[in-house]
Amino acid sequence: MQVKIRRVEKDFPIVELDSVTWNSAEEISIEKYWSGEIAPVGRHANTKLLWSETALYIRFEANQTEPLIISDKPNLKIKTRELWNRDVCEIFVAPDENEPQKYFELEIAPTGEWIDLRIHRVSDKRKTDFDYDSGMKATAKIEKNKVFMAIKVEWKAFSKMPKANDVWKGNLFRCVGSGETRGYLAWQPTKTAEPNFHVPERFGEFKFVS
Repeated sequence: MQVKIRRVEKDFPIVELDSVTWNSAEEISIEKYWSGEIAPVGRHANTKLLWSETALYIRFEANQTEPLIISDKPNLKIKTRELWNRDVCEIFVAPDENEPQKYFELEIAPTGEWIDLRIHRVSDKRKTDFDYDSGMKATAKIEKNKVFMAIKVEWKAFSKMPKANDVWKGNLFRCVGSGETRGYLAWQPTKTAEPNFHVPERFGEFKFVS
């Protein structure tokens, strides 16, 4: 599946979660579990992507009808290891559509905590660079029955900048809940036997348009 990422001429602060600039973005639904099964509406999320000459913008709007699984002492100054064990939204980005096994993972939690990783999938193993520094900026807001999260990352993080009509590969995810009822949602379901997001063969396409 392919989604279009629209270009904006003027950059804007990522903290502006309600900026009218987001209105021009295509809305991408995350409503299925990794298995392909439809998740309850209370766990659905929508994502919007935009790009400019300097950066990629990602905004998540997630339904939140159950208790949040978050840190009670979030540290927003450095990346949070194992953030994926709590409530989180994620984007995987593979700048070279011919090498989707080389990709970047950016995560954000409802608290504003974040983590960035560079990954190379080799056969059934992953080589993960935990020291990777994307310089990403993150923001989040918790409201009644809703959570908003956003990321801004400059192109230097990917060592590549797209041109209009370029296609990159990637996927979008949401982890929510805990224990046996924990949900692993994916824009493009990976359809593995057990929850697993690291399946480049299942990546969708991000097409950059003017």
